[in-house]
Amino acid sequence: MKLDGPLVSTDWLAQHLNEPGLRLFDATIFLKHKPEGGYIPDSGRTQWQAEHIPGAGFLDVYQELSDTTCEVSFMMPAPADFAATMAGHGVSDDSTVVLYNQGFPMWATRVWWMLRSIGFDNVAVLNGGYEKWKKEGRPVTAEVTRHAPGTLSVRPRADMWVGKDAMLDVVAGKGPVTVNALAPAVYSGEKNQYGRAGHLPGTYNVYYGDLLDPTTGEFLPPEKLRPLFAQSSALESERVIAYCGGGISATMDALAMLVCGQSKVAIYDGSMSEWVKDASLPLKLGKEP
Repeated sequence: MKLDGPLVSTDWLAQHLNEPGLRLFDATIFLKHKPEGGYIPDSGRTQWQAEHIPGAGFLDVYQELSDTTCEVSFMMPAPADFAATMAGHGVSDDSTVVLYNQGFPMWATRVWWMLRSIGFDNVAVLNGGYEKWKKEGRPVTAEVTRHAPGTLSVRPRADMWVGKDAMLDVVAGKGPVTVNALAPAVYSGEKNQYGRAGHLPGTYNVYYGDLLDPTTGEFLPPEKLRPLFAQSSALESERVIAYCGGGISATMDALAMLVCGQSKVAIYDGSMSEWVKDASLPLKLGKEP
């Protein structure tokens, strides 16, 4: 069952829910603000245990799918380790993977990005997420579906991730177009969310919340997404970097750009969570790049 894009509709999922090759996952995490900046992640496993879309397993992005040896949270683990974890959940090279979460779909898009970065492309995000599924009166269950371990190959695409060195080039004016997915108040520094306020100099703001239809929770169509990236010229650029607080909501920007035809995107995995730790690294206040 081959997917034809990064998003599937609730209608599509309802029609294919019983396909044997489908691997459906809830990746919900709730974030609690820390007074000193940053967040405390709270797994959505308890809510998944209470109810989920039939057949959906649970992925703990914080504990299972992150490199827990890093000082910065949510960093991408070694590709082979990540593949082994996903294979343990029943994902194989011939699987069709669909991801969703409660709230903004950043956790689903994060896992979507991670799978693509190890060479697995037959993966999509449920457009509108769990909330749309529920609003439409579709079935939910507490029953747990278990799959035998799969076999998942690893063909890493290292160019889908960048580190601090690449961002030093960006702030020096020598890097590719870079977009910041955070809320405008955080980008401008009006709100100090990460311990040091502002954004990396030279980077543009494309807020992840603006990518969605406020009524349905679905990603906007390309004709409405493109104007959001117009100031940065990201969609016309040879290469783009997206970042946020921890490399999570930036993947929503990456998915939106792919929907618009821009596939040459990388994620700064450490994002603000890493950048702010070094007081010598610059941050800019205000609404301008």
